[in-house]
Amino acid sequence: MTDRIITLDELATADGKDRRPVWFAYAGVVYDASNSRHWRTGRHFVRHPAGTDLTGALQRAPHSAALLKRLPRIGVLGDDRSD
Repeated sequence: MTDRIITLDELATADGKDRRPVWFAYAGVVYDASNSRHWRTGRHFVRHPAGTDLTGALQRAPHSAALLKRLPRIGVLGDDRSD
């Protein structure tokens, strides 16, 4: 099964506002945090917004990236350009 390619533009629409899904990217993978109580407002602990690539931010988090295994994987972050 091929991973779904999600562009930065598509990722940006999954910001948790107005009942939209809560997605974020980490290390090229897009995760769905819509059912996580920590992401109810579309932000994780007030600092990390949904709909963005949080690779840099999560590398500095007090927990490991292993927690991401609890979240559904939506696809992979792709390029917005069509070459």
